[in-house]
Amino acid sequence: MSSAREELLRLLAVKSFRLGEFKLSSGGTSDYYIDCRTTTLDARGAQLTGQVFLEEIQARGWKPQAIGGLTMGADPIVVAVSVTSGSIHGFLVRKAEKQHGTGQRIEGFRQKGARVVIVDDVCTTGSSTVQAIEAAHEFGFDVVGVMCLVEREEAKGRASVEKAASPAKFVAVFTANEIRKEHSALSTQPGSALPISADALLG
Repeated sequence: MSSAREELLRLLAVKSFRLGEFKLSSGGTSDYYIDCRTTTLDARGAQLTGQVFLEEIQARGWKPQAIGGLTMGADPIVVAVSVTSGSIHGFLVRKAEKQHGTGQRIEGFRQKGARVVIVDDVCTTGSSTVQAIEAAHEFGFDVVGVMCLVEREEAKGRASVEKAASPAKFVAVFTANEIRKEHSALSTQPGSALPISADALLG
């Protein structure tokens, strides 16, 4: 694991991971919650997110012209990667077409046939990632890869994303279990400044 990935993992464990009782957007419940935006919108977290995503994209040889995803989980990731790369443009996918102006669903970069990577912050059921993939296909983008920052494996969303993305590959930077393990390790370190209380984590 690169130093940037290690630092990003630690930041997610400290800033984004919470224990407790939570209702998920899927309608289910969980004993933990991961709010990636407290990391991806953090100054250092944004830098690390851009670097780690860009490194993975380059390692995969995808060579996209743009990167995008469904608002708003994807928003900070899109901007971070675009700024870090200096060459990969960004676009955002609205949850529904706007009812005024041009009425378009894709905002930002709009070049039909362009190679693009779809990104998301957390993949649970995969529905938001699938929506973004379908919107990109419908617009006329060539989806060459799909990435999420954190995959909640127990929800089995991967199959849905892989089906929608095929033949493009779906890559998760981290799994929720990896972040949970890191959070647990940091919480038990002697002299650790990491809050153990779920309510205190984002304070």
